[in-house]
Amino acid sequence: MHTTLAAQLAQLELGHLALEWEARPASVELPELDAVDQTLAAIWSDLFALFPDTALEDDAEEIAWGFVNLFHRASRKRSAQVDRATDEIRCLLASADGSEVHASELEKQVERAHAAELAMLGLETFREAAAMLYINETGSAWRPATDSRLNHGHTLTSAVIDGRDYLRARAETQRRAAFPSGTPVLFAGGRQAFSSEAETKALATAVWDTLDKVRERVADLVLVHGGDTKGLDRLAASWAEQRKVPQVAFALERRLGARAGFRRNEQMLGLAPRYLVAFAGNGVLERLVVQAKSQGIAVIDRRGPLGTHPKRAAREAAKS
Repeated sequence: MHTTLAAQLAQLELGHLALEWEARPASVELPELDAVDQTLAAIWSDLFALFPDTALEDDAEEIAWGFVNLFHRASRKRSAQVDRATDEIRCLLASADGSEVHASELEKQVERAHAAELAMLGLETFREAAAMLYINETGSAWRPATDSRLNHGHTLTSAVIDGRDYLRARAETQRRAAFPSGTPVLFAGGRQAFSSEAETKALATAVWDTLDKVRERVADLVLVHGGDTKGLDRLAASWAEQRKVPQVAFALERRLGARAGFRRNEQMLGLAPRYLVAFAGNGVLERLVVQAKSQGIAVIDRRGPLGTHPKRAAREAAKS
């Protein structure tokens, strides 16, 4: 049976020795963006061409999600390494004694933090390229299962922030730089069924056109929605993905039961949004509209048929 070198050394019980594994020097270069896009597109195309008309066809979306998640998980691990190295650097700076040993250790930790940060940025580049392939394949923005999708580079394109993470960040004295700063705009819309493909396309067009018009008024828009992957939230999330608008998704806290929807309303309204864009939905959504108006939040009302204004729909019905 083969054993690792570390295991063999451990059997020698050399407790007085400290073993250090030096990381391979990191390159200052990251892969070219065009090369990343082209390579992942080729892999994606070949992989998902295998699924149609097979027993795996229904699993394609889940596998596509997992493909993107590979890079997300790897980037999160690197992010944790950056955090640990940063903590070590703070401790070393606080205990500086001017010795050569101390200076050497500080330099080593800075190098580790820099290497981990470069790797994290590179992996996020892969994740974002794969996320764009995901939206083209499924029509839905990619979101991690339990945490937030952040970009730590110079921009926040395609960021999808979990609502509770966002609230915690806002509560801090200094908001973490990775979180979007901008003007919150709420989007709300329920799950709907249609009798024809034309009606489905008409509503989707209404969602995108409405959000485009809102963005013309709010240049630093941060889209806030409920993160429902089967309702109109999915359309809004796809719009944000394509328009490079950061998103904050407030998933339901299932443990609250029937109270979950109303609690989410309170959290979203607590962001003091500029607008509420409301499409048709259930009673919880109707309550959200009432609360928004009572707080002086402007409501862009599209709860009429196929995303029209209710009063317009009523006028047209009266004419006919």
